[in-house]
Amino acid sequence: MITAIVFVEAEVARIPEVATAIADLQGVSEVYSVTGGIDLIAMIRVRSVDQVAEVVTERVNRVPGVIGTETHIAFRAYSSHDLEAAFSLGAE
Repeated sequence: MITAIVFVEAEVARIPEVATAIADLQGVSEVYSVTGGIDLIAMIRVRSVDQVAEVVTERVNRVPGVIGTETHIAFRAYSSHDLEAAFSLGAE
């Protein structure tokens, strides 16, 4: 599994609708609104680097209101905290 972190610059007035549209795209696992020099961070989880390219160039960049993107591919995960939390939902 390939994880890519995509920094998204969006039109300020459209950030909520851009975030929702990106979150609905196949290959996007979550979208965060953030402070700082970018507006959104999209997490992409797919099986190949080619699929990362497809999701970013053919889907994310085409969402109305997206001004630009910067993509970072993760090499290694050092914490399983999020995965453990996801699998423990509803557990007692």
